[in-house]
Amino acid sequence: MAQSYDVIIIGSGPGGYVTAIRSAQLGLKTAIVEREHLGGICLNWGCIPTKALLRSAEILDHAHHAKSYGLTLNGTMTADVKDVVARSRGVSARLNGGVAFLMKKNKIDVIWGEAKLSKPGEIVVGKMSKPVVEPQNPVPKGVLGEGTYTAKHIIVATGARPRALPGIEPDGKLIWTYFEAMKPDFMPKSLVVMGSGAIGIEFASFYRSMGVDVTVVELMPNIMPVEDVEISTFARKQLEKRGMKIITEAKVSKVEKGANSITAHVETKDGKVQQITADRLISAVGVQGNIENLGLEALAVKTDRGCIVIDGYGKTNIPGLYAIGDVAGPPMLAHKAEHEGVICIEKIAGVPGVHPMDKAKIPGCTYCNPQVASVGLTEAKAKEQGRDIRVGRYSFAANGKAIALGEDQGMIKTIFDKKTGELLGAHMVGAEVTELIQGFVVAMNLETTEEELMHTIFPHPTLSEMMKESVLDAYGKVLNA
Repeated sequence: MAQSYDVIIIGSGPGGYVTAIRSAQLGLKTAIVEREHLGGICLNWGCIPTKALLRSAEILDHAHHAKSYGLTLNGTMTADVKDVVARSRGVSARLNGGVAFLMKKNKIDVIWGEAKLSKPGEIVVGKMSKPVVEPQNPVPKGVLGEGTYTAKHIIVATGARPRALPGIEPDGKLIWTYFEAMKPDFMPKSLVVMGSGAIGIEFASFYRSMGVDVTVVELMPNIMPVEDVEISTFARKQLEKRGMKIITEAKVSKVEKGANSITAHVETKDGKVQQITADRLISAVGVQGNIENLGLEALAVKTDRGCIVIDGYGKTNIPGLYAIGDVAGPPMLAHKAEHEGVICIEKIAGVPGVHPMDKAKIPGCTYCNPQVASVGLTEAKAKEQGRDIRVGRYSFAANGKAIALGEDQGMIKTIFDKKTGELLGAHMVGAEVTELIQGFVVAMNLETTEEELMHTIFPHPTLSEMMKESVLDAYGKVLNA
C-alpha cells in the first residue's frame, strides 16, 4: 500500500525545503523527494559556493592593494586553486548538513530517488539518477526510497539547469557550465565567458581576480541587461578598469575545439567576426526549467517556454498539483522560490491573509566586483509606463565610510513617482550594495514615500547614508554633495 502524506514536495532546493518546513509548521504530514543532494543547485552549485569563491577573490584583491591601506605584505600573495575550491565545497557541505538537520527537526520524511507523477495525487519514485555529489554527505542508509507515494497536494520544485546553445553545448572539458567553473582542476590562463547575466559576470569577476585573461561576450547592448543602463554602464567601466575585456552586441557563432583550448568566433552586429582563442569557455546564457521526465505530459499539465504555468498561489491547471521556484518561471532566484513556496503552502493550509507575490518588489543581486543590486523599475521602464518621475543619484566618492574603506567607486540611484512620492525603483553599484538593497525593498513593501525616507535617520558613518542622500537628491535637497 502506498505511503500517504498531506503534502509531497519534489525537489529540495531553497524553494522545496523551505516549503517543506513551513508545511510541517502548519501541521501537515510532509515529505520531500530528492534525487541528488539536499539544498539543490543554489546551496550545492550556485548561490552559496559561488559567494565563497568570490570571497576568496575579494581577499586576494585587497591583498594586491594592501599598500594603499598602509600595509606591507612579506612575500607574494597567490591563490591556490585547490584550496580555494576546497573552501567553497566545504561551505556547501556544511549547509547541506544543515538542511538535513532541519528536515529531521521538523519531522519531514526525505524520500531519496527520482519522482514521476503517475496520476493526480500520486508519484512513483525510482532510483537516484546519479549518486550524491559530495562524498562527505552520503545518503543515509535505511531511509525512504523507491516506491509509490500519495498526497492530497503535490508541489513541484525541481529547479532549473544551464541552458545550452545548439552547436556550443558544454562538454565538461573545454566548454564549461557553472558546474565545471566552480570546481576547476586548474586555473586557466585565458577564458571566454558567453553571457553577462549574474552567473556570467560573477564567474568573469572571480576568474579575473585570480589573474585570468577574461573576455565577456554579450548579445545585448549592455552587460547585465536587466539592470538600469546607467548602473550597468558604470559597472562595465569598473570591470574594464580591472582588465576585463567586454564585447557587447555580439554573439559566439561558432566554437572550434583544440586539444586543450577553444577558439570562439565572435560575430558583432555589423557582421564582422573576430576569433578569440582561450583555454576555456564558460557558457552562461541562462537556465531552463527541469520539467522533463516528471510525467507532466501524461497529466496534461500546462507549460510555457519550458516552465510550468501557475497562478499567483502556485496552482497548476491540475487540481492538487502546484509548482514553485525556477521550474515555475522567472525571475529564477532562490529568494523568489522560498517566498513563492511559503505563499503556496499557506494558501493550501488556509492561512488567512495570503496574497500573491508582487514580482516588481523582488530584489536582484550580482556579486561581482563591484557588486550590483536593484529592486523595482529601471528609469527606462518607468518612462515606458508613462510615469512622470524624479531621479536621485549619489556617488560613493562623497561618502566618508566608502572613502575610509577604500571603496569610493560606486553610485546609488533612486526613482520616484513625481506626483505621489512612491519609490518606484532603486539601483546600486559598489561595495556591499547587495546588503544595502534590502533597505529599499522594505521601504517599497511598506509603500514608503520620499518624505518618510527623508525623515528616516541613517547612522553615521555608514554606506547606508548614501541611500538617504540619493532620495534627497531626487528632490533637490541633497546635503553632502
